[in-house]
Amino acid sequence: MANDGQVLKIGLVQMACAAEPGVNLEKASAQIEIAASRGAKVICLQELFRSQYPCQSEDVRFFDLAEPIPGPTTEALGRLAAARKIVIIASIFERRAQGVYHNTAVVLGTDGKIAGRYRKMHIPDDPRYYEKFYFTPGDLGFVAHPTPYANVGVLVCWDQWFPEAARLTSLAGAQILFYPTAIGWHLNELPEVRTSQLNAWELIQRSHAIANGVFVAAANRVGREDGLQFWGNSFVVDPFGKIIARAASDAEEVLVVECDLTLIDQTRRNWPFLRDRRIDAYGDITRRLLSD
Repeated sequence: MANDGQVLKIGLVQMACAAEPGVNLEKASAQIEIAASRGAKVICLQELFRSQYPCQSEDVRFFDLAEPIPGPTTEALGRLAAARKIVIIASIFERRAQGVYHNTAVVLGTDGKIAGRYRKMHIPDDPRYYEKFYFTPGDLGFVAHPTPYANVGVLVCWDQWFPEAARLTSLAGAQILFYPTAIGWHLNELPEVRTSQLNAWELIQRSHAIANGVFVAAANRVGREDGLQFWGNSFVVDPFGKIIARAASDAEEVLVVECDLTLIDQTRRNWPFLRDRRIDAYGDITRRLLSD
């Protein structure tokens, strides 16, 4: 594993987004600078950080937000990564070809070049989360991206609810699972419903850390956009699911967190879930239902 035996500082950028993409890129770059100045070596931005969340409606105009990879965003953030010798994880509305778009997370290395990319695999279709209208499901699989500081796995938002995604990315060698996220409440939801949703969102990701013996870091956006109130609460948990840092629910924040990578081996030695997996007995996992 990369950087084995060392303490690594990671950064999560939680911010509210303006209507103008250029404004958001400038803000994100400034927040990355803040995280880097505080010692963060791997810094993750929230999902689709360059714009307000476009998927609250089905509107072909929002395809104009898309860009190629490599493209303007990867070039700008790549220069910043190279200058600061940091790794940046950026979620981008990717225009792959005419009529083919992806929700893609790019890993920019310390040399400013693209070190890896992940295309969101699980695409939601819910009220105000109409992503199936915009995004083709990912086709790059679940992978870990080696960097000078750690092997990072990147999954995106709706992916965070699926244990299979976390498991496969961990088995690929990821030491930290990063989840760029855009999740919030509908404005008319009752307080008790809001609390239940937030708790479930946090609990499922903590469970990924426990089941796989890895760090998990979720970077969410914050603020009100049209019919959604994004709930912030970006957080980092250790390999046994302990929350070691959490951002506010209603404010922009740069979260910088120390991750002791030796805890991965320590945890897996004492809780050897990966050792005791019955890989000979899981063939049916690829079936939709066992009753079919």
